Amino acid sequence: MQNSRAAAAAAAKKQKLKGCSALCCSCRLSVSSSSEEAESSSSSRYPTISSLTHAMVQERLDKMIREREEAKNEEMRRRRRRAERDEKTKFIVMIAMEKSSYDPREDFRESIEQMIIANRICDPKDLRRLLNYYVSMNAEEYRGVILEVFHQVCTTFFLSCKQPSSQV
Repeated sequence: MQNSRAAAAAAAKKQKLKGCSALCCSCRLSVSSSSEEAESSSSSRYPTISSLTHAMVQERLDKMIREREEAKNEEMRRRRRRAERDEKTKFIVMIAMEKSSYDPREDFRESIEQMIIANRICDPKDLRRLLNYYVSMNAEEYRGVILEVFHQVCTTFFLSCKQPSSQV
């Protein structure tokens, strides 16, 4: 009797290693509860369909949760970047008025200096916007003068601040 049990155990071990390729053995396909799985001796040797599907469903749920968290984090990063960008943006209100002048060079100099000081402009991007505004709002004949005066004002304001104070 012990020989038959040993032979049956050896056959079961061999079958377990070999696996069931065509579901021809006593392997039972089941989508049953775990209590039913415990009762079945053949189910304990092979993974059941329910445990496989459970693992697949669990993996898919984990993936969905990860994707949702990644999308949420990406949206938060976008909002943070947008807020930083909006925080850096300045709104400058400028009013153009028609003016006759005997010395347009000096008038442009005063106007540009006032705009830079009043709006605390120091960022190159904001300076570029200011220059584009002056060029677009004035006649073509003054563009050369505007460019020269703008260069002189920026050189005076920004290069004098960056020179070393070792001359003292």
